[in-house]
Amino acid sequence: MGISFEVTKTNATGRGRLGRLTTPHGVIETPVFMPVGSKAAVRTMTPEELKSAGATMILSNTYHLYLQPGLETLRAMGGLHRFMNWDGPILTDSGGYQIFSLSHRLKMDADGVRFKSPIDGSDHYLTPAGVMDIQDTIGSDIAMTLDECPPYPADRAHVQAANDRTHAWAALCQARHRELVAAGSPQSLFGIVQGGVYPDLREQSAKALVDMDFPGYGIGGLSVGEPRDLMLEALAATTEHLPKDKPRYLMGVGDPEGIVRAIELGVDMFDCVMPTRIARNGTAFTQDGRLNILNAKNTRDPAPLDEGCGCYTCQNYSRAYVKHLYKTGETLALRLLTWHNLYFVFHLIERVKNEMRSSA
Repeated sequence: MGISFEVTKTNATGRGRLGRLTTPHGVIETPVFMPVGSKAAVRTMTPEELKSAGATMILSNTYHLYLQPGLETLRAMGGLHRFMNWDGPILTDSGGYQIFSLSHRLKMDADGVRFKSPIDGSDHYLTPAGVMDIQDTIGSDIAMTLDECPPYPADRAHVQAANDRTHAWAALCQARHRELVAAGSPQSLFGIVQGGVYPDLREQSAKALVDMDFPGYGIGGLSVGEPRDLMLEALAATTEHLPKDKPRYLMGVGDPEGIVRAIELGVDMFDCVMPTRIARNGTAFTQDGRLNILNAKNTRDPAPLDEGCGCYTCQNYSRAYVKHLYKTGETLALRLLTWHNLYFVFHLIERVKNEMRSSA
C-alpha cells in the first residue's frame, strides 16, 4: 500500500502547511514529531504511555536493530511493530549517521561501508541494497536511503563528495526497494538531502533526489553543531526545491524553537533525542524556557514543572517531588520528566496546527 500525502492547508506565507500522511499503520496529521526509539524502545516509556502523551508515530534505527537484537529475532517475532507492541506508524533511519559516528575501524568504498560493531567488535559490511533488506525485515512503514552525513564544519570538497555518494547510494537503494515492493512490501522509501550549510549544494542535492521521484524526502546533515542561522538558511534552500505535494522530514531537530521555525519553512516531520535525553539529565521544557529540576529553588516548590501543562506529570506531581526522585536516584524521575517533555513537544506542535487551522 505504501504511503500517501496531501497538504490540507498552508499558512499566510504559503510555506508552512498542515497535511495528512496515510501509512499502512494509520493516518497521521502533520506536522508531527516522532519520539526516538532507536533500539525498539523510547527510553523509560511504554507504548501505551507514549500514546497517552500524544505520540502518533515513532522512529527507530536500522543500525542499532541490525546489531541488536538482530534480524533473526526480528524476523521470528514478526517485525518491529509486534516485537515492541506499537501499532502505529514507524519510520526507520537507515543508520548511516550511526555507522559514521559510532562504529570502529570504518572503511568506506563506492559500494558500501565496512565497520566493526561497538558491541562485540564483529565485522560488518552494509551496502545500500543490504540496508533496504534490513529495513524490510524490520517492517517499518517508511524506510530511509543510506546516506553520508558530513560533519560540521566540513569544507566544500568534503560535502560535495558526500553529496555524490549520497545520490549514488540513493539510486541503489531505490532499485532494491522497487524489487521488494514488487515482491509485496508495503514499505515506502524516502531519499535524504545532504549538502551541509552550502545553499547551492543543498539545491543540488534536492534536485538530484527529486529527479529520482521518491514519495518523501528527508533533510539530513543539519543540527550537527552549526549555528542556528546557518541551519535555517540551509533548510530554506532545501525546502524551496522539494515538491509541495510530498512530505518533508527534518532529521534530528527537536528543540521547541527549532521545530516552530522549521514548520514555518515547510517541514512536516521531525525526530530528535533531545526531549528524552535532557529529561534524563534533569531538564524540562517549559513555556518560560528550560527548567533544571536540580536547582535549589525547586526543593520545596509545590508547583508543577510547567504551569498550565496538561501532562500526566504536571497534573499529579510537584517540582519538589520530581527533584526528590531525581536526587535519590529513582527511575520514576526520568519517566516523569520524559513524559512531560514529550507532551510539551507534541502539544507545542498541536498549538501551531490550531493556529494554522484558525487562520484565514
